[in-house]
Amino acid sequence: MKSISGKELCKIVQKYGWLLKRIKGSHHIFEKTGLDTTLSIPVHGNKDLKIGTLKALLKQANLTENDLL
Repeated sequence: MKSISGKELCKIVQKYGWLLKRIKGSHHIFEKTGLDTTLSIPVHGNKDLKIGTLKALLKQANLTENDLL
């Protein structure tokens, strides 16, 4: 799986309709209308997300690895 930073993931989820609701510390909180799920994406500069964290966030957002391209 391709490794990406939290900053890049924020741009990708926004492209798929997620809206940034607030930022608390280094976590960007996203919500999507019609879903009760919130995404909390850690943004630590340009550091890549750990693979397990990335997979969990993609699963919560109903996205696949192909959506990262």
